[in-house]
Amino acid sequence: MSAFITFEGPEGSGKTTVLRKVFERLSNDYDVITTREPGGVRTGEAIREIVLEGDNMDIRTEAMLFAASRREHLVEKILPALDENKIVLCDRYIDSSLAYQGFARGIGISEVKQLNEFAINGRYPDLTIYLDITAEVGRDRILKNQRDQNRLDKEDLAFHEKVIEGYQHIIQETPERFAIVDATRNVDEVVTETYKIILNFLKKL
Repeated sequence: MSAFITFEGPEGSGKTTVLRKVFERLSNDYDVITTREPGGVRTGEAIREIVLEGDNMDIRTEAMLFAASRREHLVEKILPALDENKIVLCDRYIDSSLAYQGFARGIGISEVKQLNEFAINGRYPDLTIYLDITAEVGRDRILKNQRDQNRLDKEDLAFHEKVIEGYQHIIQETPERFAIVDATRNVDEVVTETYKIILNFLKKL
């Protein structure tokens, strides 16, 4: 059995924490790996440092670098794992580019989608978990947890509100792929619901 499952959401939604805890539960019964974007492989991690930790850059350059990282990640890690009948849990994928660069940056969802469809060659996730919070809650969590802030974290509140609006547009276009989880609750509740959603999905394969 193979499945490609992605985790999406605005900054501070808890994607990384929820993914890790769901992985711990799933790995008791399934062959599961975790990965992230940008990153996941050597080239992707190098691009991650450039786009998240560097200075401001042209928005189209940013979008193309994310797409390039995604292509390497897909062919080097995701597809081989799926060929080996593994379940892949990925922290962000194409929907992040559509929401952040396509909508919030103002390039256009359709334009960024076209660029990324060339990169992924039709390999969309089988299921996408969207962790739903407001921009205000996300910002408060980042500040409270005192985590290292990357360049996207430091964008203003209006930008992060646009990111969420972008995600809403994407979900409306392909609702059958998404499972929306209320991420304002405590992490154990969010993990339990997410785990149940994924487990039910896998049982249907």
